[in-house]
Amino acid sequence: MATGVIVFAHGSSVESANEAVRIVARTITDEGGFALMATSFLDGGKPDLRGAVEDLLGRGADRILVVPYFLTVGLHLKRDLPELIAKIQAERPGLPIAVTPPLDGHPGLGAILLDRAKEGVAQWRS
Repeated sequence: MATGVIVFAHGSSVESANEAVRIVARTITDEGGFALMATSFLDGGKPDLRGAVEDLLGRGADRILVVPYFLTVGLHLKRDLPELIAKIQAERPGLPIAVTPPLDGHPGLGAILLDRAKEGVAQWRS
């Protein structure tokens, strides 16, 4: 089976914010070897989830893994994402779609916060 990976973010009317998500998401392809990767946005960015799914299916994916670019499980992950997935699966019965947990709880987040704190303190040393 060919897995298509979608990084699902909120999206913004500020296109540079959407592009920042795309840049980070490329790590999945560049470092993880997932050739079938796309980004999608809930609001304010393109493509939406349905568009990203269609893109990946067109490139040979036969199952979809959604990786939320959200810190915590909030309304968008509890309500909006499941509704979007249900609509897609109603249009494409039998298409396996799975969702990973959000970023919260990943051990790497503590290291990121520590790096940012060190950077912040370092500015006062200069």
